[in-house]
Amino acid sequence: MTKRFTGWHMLAILVAGFGIVIAVNFTMAYYASSTFGGTVVDNSYVASQQYNDWLDEARAQDELGWHETFTREGEELVIAIESPLGPLAGAEISGMASHPLGRSEPVALEFAPTGPGRYRSLTPLPQGRWQLRIEIVRGGERKRLIEDIS
Repeated sequence: MTKRFTGWHMLAILVAGFGIVIAVNFTMAYYASSTFGGTVVDNSYVASQQYNDWLDEARAQDELGWHETFTREGEELVIAIESPLGPLAGAEISGMASHPLGRSEPVALEFAPTGPGRYRSLTPLPQGRWQLRIEIVRGGERKRLIEDIS
C-alpha cells in the first residue's frame, strides 16, 4: 500500500523550501552588514577636487625609482628598499596595518633601520592577511603605498 501525496505534504515542502530561502537571505544580509561598510571616501565631490594632486604625487613617487620588498619574520615585518643608487638609507617609515574586511582593530606600525635599506617593524604584526598603508619619507622625498601581505 502506498501513501497518498496530500495537500499537507505540499504545504510541508513549500514551508521548508521558503524557510531555507529566508534563512539564507538573513544570513547573507547579516554578513553583508557586519563586514566592510562600503565607505571609501566620505564625500566623493571633495575627493574629486583632489584627484589631479593625487596623480601628480603618484608621478613624483614613480620618478623616485624606489622598489620595496616586504617579508615576514615571525610576527615582525621587514621592508627592504632599493633606490636607483642602491639600498635606501636614512628613511623614516610608518604605517597602518588593517584586515581587508575590518575584522579586527588596525595596528599602527613604526620601523627601525636594521641595515642598509632594511627596516624592521617595532610593533608585532600577528599572522593573517593584512593590508598595509605605508609611508616612506627621506628628506623632502615621500612615497605612500598600499600593499597586501599574508
